[in-house]
Amino acid sequence: MDNKNLKYICDSLIDTFLVAGDRSIELRKIGLKKEIKPDNTPVTNADIEVNEILIKKIKSLTPDIPIVSEESESHKLSLNLKKFWLIDPIDGTYDYVNNRDEFTLNAALIINKKPELGIVYAPAKKRLFYSYGNGYSFEISDQKKTKLLCKKQTKSNQIKAVTYSQNLKPIIADLHNKFGVTEYIKMKSSLKFCVIATGEFDFYVSEPRASEWDIAAGHAILKNAGGIITDFEGNDINYGKKDFKNPSIILKRGINL
Repeated sequence: MDNKNLKYICDSLIDTFLVAGDRSIELRKIGLKKEIKPDNTPVTNADIEVNEILIKKIKSLTPDIPIVSEESESHKLSLNLKKFWLIDPIDGTYDYVNNRDEFTLNAALIINKKPELGIVYAPAKKRLFYSYGNGYSFEISDQKKTKLLCKKQTKSNQIKAVTYSQNLKPIIADLHNKFGVTEYIKMKSSLKFCVIATGEFDFYVSEPRASEWDIAAGHAILKNAGGIITDFEGNDINYGKKDFKNPSIILKRGINL
């Protein structure tokens, strides 16, 4: 699939993400119906409805490409998927149900085990990020389109990190020290990939946790903006693994933070 096709697909999804994001805000105002899934994570009626909105549009654009979503069972047992979609309709559900604003809507197209197209929308922040190839990562905010280049916005003597938890595990603290992190804040959703792509932050590190649909869209945006994504051993991260589980992960704004 060439860059022209990827751009067409990405552009065709932007309005759908805006509609789905508005609907997620509307449903939260009305009042959510929440359940606990077998893996002890929360799911709401909004997760399900947003999932349906995104899948319907994606199927119309790429009817022959399988879709793997956090909120549906289709293709989750499939092996050796090389070209497929990964969807997380609402990432950061805990923040979502607690009226916080960092939750995101996510979709990524995986080609040959790599995320090549990604869309991340944070509707409560009115920030939409998308990418459809190397050098083509963008943000739309306040009706303005900005190209993302991982250009440092922090001070030259700062290394600002985002973290999953405010209380760092020893291995995370050690990596912060190794890379010279000077300060960090907690950020739960895939928004962390995007704010590194914008240059607002420089670094993120996590032990193996969560699933591929949590990170794929953000991975595409950060990678195509010039960021670096590896596991703790410096290996590339591939998608379509057994059970769609994530390895350890390090996000860097650039080689020289």
